[in-house]
Amino acid sequence: GELMLKLQVFIVICSHSPTLMSEKVTQMMEWASKRSVIRMNGDKFRRFVKAPPRNYSVVIMFTALQPQRQCGVCKQADEEFQVLANSWRYSSAFTNKVFFAAVDFDEGSDVFQMLSMNSAPTFLHFPSKGKPRKTDTYELQVRGFAAEQLARWVADRTDVQIRVIRPPNYAGPLLLGFLLAVIGGLAYLRRHNLEFLFNKNVWAFSALCFVLIMTSGQMWNHIRGPPYAHKNPSTGQVSYIHGSSQAQFVAETHIVLLFNAAVTLGMVLLCEAATSDIDIGKRKIMCVAGIGLVMLFFSWLLSVFRAKYHGYPYSFLMT
Repeated sequence: GELMLKLQVFIVICSHSPTLMSEKVTQMMEWASKRSVIRMNGDKFRRFVKAPPRNYSVVIMFTALQPQRQCGVCKQADEEFQVLANSWRYSSAFTNKVFFAAVDFDEGSDVFQMLSMNSAPTFLHFPSKGKPRKTDTYELQVRGFAAEQLARWVADRTDVQIRVIRPPNYAGPLLLGFLLAVIGGLAYLRRHNLEFLFNKNVWAFSALCFVLIMTSGQMWNHIRGPPYAHKNPSTGQVSYIHGSSQAQFVAETHIVLLFNAAVTLGMVLLCEAATSDIDIGKRKIMCVAGIGLVMLFFSWLLSVFRAKYHGYPYSFLMT
């Protein structure tokens, strides 16, 4: 009797599945027509994502955007997620195969508990068939949250290719134009005395600044778009150094740039102390200051290296 009852229930569910599926797709399309990123609470998540039937994939950003959560990274990730969702929603290839949604902690804390999630932002892909696998969780710490990186991950999980289209940003060209105008203006004002263009110290300083910027990882930041830092929502602790050698934070590149600049300054002071013709007392001070800068900041650089490359055996002054 119990087996027959279960069979009857299954038959009833199957007979209503096409109608239910159509209603769910229609509702999702209606929401997507209004907002590229569908806002979901616990009830919507259970009905349109967890509960079968479903023939569409859903990419969800779990976030905490309320000011009291103090999640600056969440806001940056949300902006990139919006760019990705808009690029898909307003493309000619848009279909009901993939939808983008967001669950805010303050609107769906029960969903966070259901999924045992304790950090934000987090991106998950819920496939049209079966349960999410490990690869359906986006590796935010490794890949960053740039819309282009998210698009590659979505393509890998759903076979849907999204061409990311960003709104025009005139800040870069305007800044470059202003800088060129300033340089051109200075050159014009000093057109009768352009000896400064042949000053080796000016060119050496410019080259040194470029090298420091490049060696600190700024180009990696530009390509990958990592978060500035990471705040653990459970403990509130902020990490400025990424714990893996495969990724970095923006703050980390600033720290490394500062440390490299300090070591370089120490070496310059040592060179000046050895070759300068100034008073011997001042040369001694420059020598001591140079040695101090090199030893202290090289030790801190080595500490950062040890924190990222676990098991590295060497240290200097600090562990």
